[in-house]
Amino acid sequence: MNKIIAIIQARMGSSRLPGKVLMEICGEPVLAWVVKRARKAKLIKEIIVATTIDESDDAIEKFCQANHIFCFRGSSADVLDRYYQAASLYQADVIVRLTADCPFIDPELIDNTIAAFLGSFADFAANRLPPPFQRTYPIGLDVEVVSMAALERAWKESTALYEREHVMPYIYEKKDRFKVLTIDHDVNYGMYRWTVDTQEDLDFIQTVVKKMGCRMDFPWKEVIDLLERYPELMQINAQVNHKSFTDVDSRVHSEKKKK
Repeated sequence: MNKIIAIIQARMGSSRLPGKVLMEICGEPVLAWVVKRARKAKLIKEIIVATTIDESDDAIEKFCQANHIFCFRGSSADVLDRYYQAASLYQADVIVRLTADCPFIDPELIDNTIAAFLGSFADFAANRLPPPFQRTYPIGLDVEVVSMAALERAWKESTALYEREHVMPYIYEKKDRFKVLTIDHDVNYGMYRWTVDTQEDLDFIQTVVKKMGCRMDFPWKEVIDLLERYPELMQINAQVNHKSFTDVDSRVHSEKKKK
C-alpha cells in the first residue's frame, strides 16, 4: 500500500503579496482553506505544511500547531530540498504537491490526479504544467503527484536555480527523462485565474467566496457557473501575469550569490 502524503509549500515572504498565506477569506486564512479542502481528498494519508526556517515563518508554524497540522521547516531558497526532506521524514511513497496560495484547490481533482498517477505507473502526473506549457484547468487548481523515487532523483541531480525553486521542472521539462502524465479537461478553462499572488487576486477570491455565501465546501465547477453568470468578476485580477517555471525569485538568486 502506497503511503500518499500531500505537502503544501507555504511561506510568509511572498515577493508580490507578503503574508498572503495567512490573509483571510471570510474569516479563515488562505492556508486554512487549502488544508481543509485538501483534507477532503480520500486518497491522501497525511497533510504536511512545509515552510521555511526563516523567522518570518514562525507564524505559519504557530498556525499549524494551533490547528493540529503537521509542519516541517526547511530551506527557503531550495524548495526541492524542503520537499525531499519533508517526504523523507514522513516516509512518503507518493507525494502530492500543493501550494498554500490556492484556496479553491479541489479534493475531487486531487483524488482524480492521484488515481490517474497510480493507474498509469507514471513517475509524475499533473493536471497542469506552468507556462510556456498549455493548461486546461484554472490556475489555482494545480495538483502534482510524484513518486518518492523520482523526487529523490530530481533532488540529487537538479542544479539550476529554477529547478530547485519550482520543485518539479527537472522531472517534466525534458521528454523521456521520466514517465510524465498530463491530465487535461475536455473543456479548456485554462484562462481562469484562481490563485493568490497579488492583492488583485485576493480581492477576486474574496469577492467570489462572498457571492457563494462564504461556504468552503463548493466544487470547482460551481465557481465556473458563478463566473459564467458574473463574467465581470474576472476583470478584478485580469491584468495579473502568471509566472513561468523558469522564473527565479531575485531574493533567492541573491542568497545563492552570497554563498
